[in-house]
Amino acid sequence: MGSQTTLTVATPERMSRLGRDLAALLRPGDLVLLSGELGAGKTTLTRGLGEGLGVRGAVTSPTFVIARVHPSLTGGPALVHVDAYRLGGGLDEMEDLDLDVSLPESVVVVEWGEGKVEQLSEDRLEVRIERALGGAESEDDSDPRRVRVSGLGGRWDGVDLGVLGDS
Repeated sequence: MGSQTTLTVATPERMSRLGRDLAALLRPGDLVLLSGELGAGKTTLTRGLGEGLGVRGAVTSPTFVIARVHPSLTGGPALVHVDAYRLGGGLDEMEDLDLDVSLPESVVVVEWGEGKVEQLSEDRLEVRIERALGGAESEDDSDPRRVRVSGLGGRWDGVDLGVLGDS
C-alpha cells in the first residue's frame, strides 16, 4: 500500500527545503513523479532535491532537452530530471532518450509524467502540488501550495513520509 502525507508549503524557500528533505529518503533506483500546473513549484522542489542529493549543475526546467543528468558530487546517485510534457509515447520514448546513466543506479524525477511513465516502476513516489487557495489565475509564486506525497509499491511500505512535514 505504501504511505502518504499531505502538507502545506507556504513559500518557494520551503518548497526547496521539502526537496532537500525528500532527498534524504531517496535511494538509487527511485522514481519520483511530479505533477501540478505550470508554475506550481515542480522545478523548485527538484532543485532542492538536487541540493539534498549533492549533484552537480544547476537544476532548471529541462523543457527543451527533455532530460538532464546531474552526476553526484558526493558518490551518491545521479539525479535524472525529465520533463515528459512533450513525450507522447511514454516509456518507449524514455528509453529512446539514451540517457548516459543507469536508471537503477539513479534517482529519476519526472515532471508531467502522469499517464506516461508509471510503467517504469510499480514502486514510485508521487508528488502532487496544488495551489492551496485554488486560484490558478494568480501569477504570485508566494501562494501557499498543498503538496501530497504518496509512496506506492513495496519500496515505500513502512517509510514514514510524515517526517517531511516536521521541518
